[in-house]
Amino acid sequence: MKRIMTIQDISCVGKCSLTVALPIISAAGVEAGVLPTAVLSNHTQFPKFTFCDLTDEIQKISDTLHSLNIDFDAVYTGYLGSFEQLSLVGDFFDRFSGAKVIIDPVMADNGVLYRGFTPEFAASMAKLCAKADLIIPNLTEASFMLGIPYNPDYDEEYIRGVLKGLCGLGCRSAALTGIGFKPEEIGVYYYDSESDSYFSYFNERLDAQFHGTGDIYASATVGAMMRGKSTERALSIAVDFTLECMKKTLADPHHRAYGVNFEEALPYYIELLNEEK
Repeated sequence: MKRIMTIQDISCVGKCSLTVALPIISAAGVEAGVLPTAVLSNHTQFPKFTFCDLTDEIQKISDTLHSLNIDFDAVYTGYLGSFEQLSLVGDFFDRFSGAKVIIDPVMADNGVLYRGFTPEFAASMAKLCAKADLIIPNLTEASFMLGIPYNPDYDEEYIRGVLKGLCGLGCRSAALTGIGFKPEEIGVYYYDSESDSYFSYFNERLDAQFHGTGDIYASATVGAMMRGKSTERALSIAVDFTLECMKKTLADPHHRAYGVNFEEALPYYIELLNEEK
């Protein structure tokens, strides 16, 4: 069984970060180690929340795991909340150098940075992304890391240029999420710098937005990659699974606004993983 380490925060209530990464990756038949960077009572889209910073534990956990000769097939990071955490996670990548590195640079959406982040943080995140085999930003995050204006009126040529720019940071490959060239479609556009090749995959765009779908998408991608799927197939599976999560949620008259019913869609995810493609 493959084993990964995912490094991000955990909310006691709220379907995001570790509370989706752990079950989704486990459902893929992959051992999911977790390194919590913070514990929140609930995620930050609620009117109030508690926050316990675990930055001081990261190095101690890394030291202990390394001393026990525990290794990982991949290290996958999500929300990282400070410059110090970026530095510590970079050291973790170097220490466990045999692992594939997948970074979801969670920090912005819809043209703006999340509360507490700055352009200087985005520049530091870009340096961390140089260590990655695959990064999975949305267009806003990509724009901040590249220091270019956010352009929602893009065409395919523009997206290809952004992807090349992201790989110019040093990462081997990059996948832009939330991309679509028609009103009815949304999906992913991917570039592999080693083969100088592009790939895109789209599915239905729903008239709805939910917190945590980016975390679900990245986690589903990691699980599929660790199951032996090509990066292109893993990215496609994640598009279809995220759409199914949203459909299950919208079909539930009692759904909660703070996240999607991904639990109900896990059998579909497993079905996609078991397809011979």
